[in-house]
Amino acid sequence: MTGRKSIPDIMKAPHPLVLAGDVGGTKTDLAVFSAAGGLRAPVAQATFKSRDYPGLEAMVRLFLARIDSGIDRAAFGVAGPVANGEARVTNLPWVIDERALADGLGLASVTLINDL
Repeated sequence: MTGRKSIPDIMKAPHPLVLAGDVGGTKTDLAVFSAAGGLRAPVAQATFKSRDYPGLEAMVRLFLARIDSGIDRAAFGVAGPVANGEARVTNLPWVIDERALADGLGLASVTLINDL
C-alpha cells in the first residue's frame, strides 16, 4: 500500500497521541488518536465488556499492550458523576480516580468527564 502508514509507523511518528474512552456499565470503547490523523481517524480502537474487568486500569493496560504507543495522556467520558477528579461508574462497582489512574498507567495526565 503506497501512501498509507502502517499502525506501527504511525505510533512512532513525532505527533502527540491521546487515549480516549467512553466508559459505560455495559461496554467501554477505547481509541488512540494522533494530532496528525485527527479525531475521525483513530490509530487503534477496541470495545470491551466492562463487567469482564475489575476496573478501568486493567482494561486500559490490556488495550495498550496490544499497541506500541507513545501515549502520555488520556481522557474518558464516564457514565456517572465526576467530582474532584473521581468518578463512580453507574451500574459498575468501579471508582475511577484521575491521579491514581495516571500514576498506575504511567501517564502525565488523565481527565474524567461525565458522558452526559
